Amino acid sequence: MDRDRLKIFCGTANAALADEICACLGVPLAQSLVSRFSDGEVRAQILENVRGADVFVVQPTCQPVDTNLMELLLMMDALKRASARRITPVVPYYGYSRQDRKDRPRVPISAKLVADLLMAAGANRALTMDLHAPQIQGFFAVPVDHLLAAPVLVEYFQQLNLPNLTVVAPDAGGVERARFFAKKMDCALAIVDKRRVDVNVSEVMHVIGDVEGRTAVVVDDIIDTAGTLVKTTEALISQGASAVYACCTHPVLSGQAVQRICQSKLTQVVVTNSIPLSEEARKCGRIVVLSIGPLLARAIQSIHEETSVSTLFI
Repeated sequence: MDRDRLKIFCGTANAALADEICACLGVPLAQSLVSRFSDGEVRAQILENVRGADVFVVQPTCQPVDTNLMELLLMMDALKRASARRITPVVPYYGYSRQDRKDRPRVPISAKLVADLLMAAGANRALTMDLHAPQIQGFFAVPVDHLLAAPVLVEYFQQLNLPNLTVVAPDAGGVERARFFAKKMDCALAIVDKRRVDVNVSEVMHVIGDVEGRTAVVVDDIIDTAGTLVKTTEALISQGASAVYACCTHPVLSGQAVQRICQSKLTQVVVTNSIPLSEEARKCGRIVVLSIGPLLARAIQSIHEETSVSTLFI
């Protein structure tokens, strides 16, 4: 690996993850300055030579979403104008991914707009993880490496060795993700039929599959307000599940999410560090954080060395 030509930068969204990636690769975190003007406007400056370099910018677009997105765009623009050879945004959590189609009249396709912005800012390719809808990759006109956190999560649950395990998809849209998880765990699959009545408001209807006397693991990509997760847990317990675990890649945990988890019947919620947890979430004894740093580091190394990334999906 040509470490002289490999440069890894980060914004302010998840510097700890960037540090971990650099430690795995044995390269220092490249120097940049992200600050604010007095009115809150983002100011970005690259503090080292990047001419001809293969540059990766680690920046999940988590809360505050718009600010973190602008940081990423401005850093990429600065790198492009500084003659970087290739610029790859590393976006573990891709904000606006839930708005990926016109599901009602006169609404934007925000996921496509964000892809256009990244390409306009100078992205030559993109690296992301567990998109809300995998077809968002098609919104880009450049190559996209879409990683899955499932190997990290599966390894953790295999070590727990839970009895009579059933993997649960919290809605019809998550069946493919849950089926992949169940196949790796060699266990049964169940689906929760959910009717969404408004944005961030859902009503759980019934459970499809046998969970009576079994340990249920609810698998999702995002936990936002945790309303769906708590109602899913209640539905599973009412159907006789002996214990309910949950896991997700992106712990958005907005609003009263942490409080809902703490007051629920969930045994444990397993998440990754694609998004840094709030102080409240870190103090919650039921939330366990797994690192995706080594996985992202291997992907970055493969991209830099022009070798296959597909082995990371298995």
